[in-house]
Amino acid sequence: MSIAVAVSGGADSLYALASLCRERPARDILAIHARFRDTEPESDPVPALEARCRELGVEFHVLDLREQFEALIIRPFVDAYVSGRTPNPCVRCNAQIKFGLLLDEAERLGADQLATGHYVRLETHPRYGLALRQGEDETKDQSYFLALVPAARLHRAVFPLGTTRKSAVRDTLEAWGLPVPLPGESQEICFIPDDDYRSFLKASGVRLPAGGPMVLEDGLVVGRHGGLWQYTEGQRRGLGVSWKEPLYVIGKDRTRNALLLGTAAALPVNSCAADELNFVVPPALWPNDLWVRVRYRQKAIPADVHLVGGGPDGTDGTARMLVRFHSPQLPYAPGQLVAVFDEHGYVLAGGIIRKDR
Repeated sequence: MSIAVAVSGGADSLYALASLCRERPARDILAIHARFRDTEPESDPVPALEARCRELGVEFHVLDLREQFEALIIRPFVDAYVSGRTPNPCVRCNAQIKFGLLLDEAERLGADQLATGHYVRLETHPRYGLALRQGEDETKDQSYFLALVPAARLHRAVFPLGTTRKSAVRDTLEAWGLPVPLPGESQEICFIPDDDYRSFLKASGVRLPAGGPMVLEDGLVVGRHGGLWQYTEGQRRGLGVSWKEPLYVIGKDRTRNALLLGTAAALPVNSCAADELNFVVPPALWPNDLWVRVRYRQKAIPADVHLVGGGPDGTDGTARMLVRFHSPQLPYAPGQLVAVFDEHGYVLAGGIIRKDR
């Protein structure tokens, strides 16, 4: 059985490649680097990746996905912000690009599986079968970002870093004599320079929506915003409003192009709704006690999850997911992901949050 390894040029994917090379013959391994964006020669990891692969004795391939990445990831990202939502492009990239087009290319090259540098585990569960589980390093666990990847695709994945601590990766690579092509850590969104999404959107060439009123819960207008795309639920800084109490963004009224503000007491929410559902584990196998995460840097919280529509088993593509938190939470952002877990960190499902408060 042969395996392809997705290598970005960073430490994590290089570790995934090198660790597999220490476990199996190099002839059974190939490396694939996907080009998502144009790069300057000095920041192109390909020459160094070619060198590392020669040292390890594995085939190296470059796949040009710039056009597909623009169509499937960047354009929907821009469109979502224009419509007032807060998208999560990494979630869609994992589902459509890495475990979509890249996995397809790996299979075309003769590989049976695709390995990545994600900090997650694939383990056999007595009830679920082969299932996705949180990585052992809780500070780097990336299971949240894989909740939209179809189960059939995940079953062809390999995650060499599932039981690895992030703190050990670079020291191990140094001990193995493998310099990292891109020595810096990857930024939050790979195609947003300096994580400045506002500048990226302004430079995208799209017509960004104009400003409108900032409105309190009682309807009082307390200022004007610069366009709903510039604000996120829960935001406090940068509102430019002087009030007797600190004000936060508690929602967006797209019909009126109004930014809804409130005090800290108005922030907590009790529920959310999602669609574009992906079931990593069939709902019939879910336990009674469920946990969810509505943002990456959040510990899973207890919740009740109900499926509406979608046929007898809720999986025909038309279902919606209604989530009620057991305790009030900070506001979520429509366009983000809600991921469902069991108490042991197994991923059960994911969906895109749609409903405003």
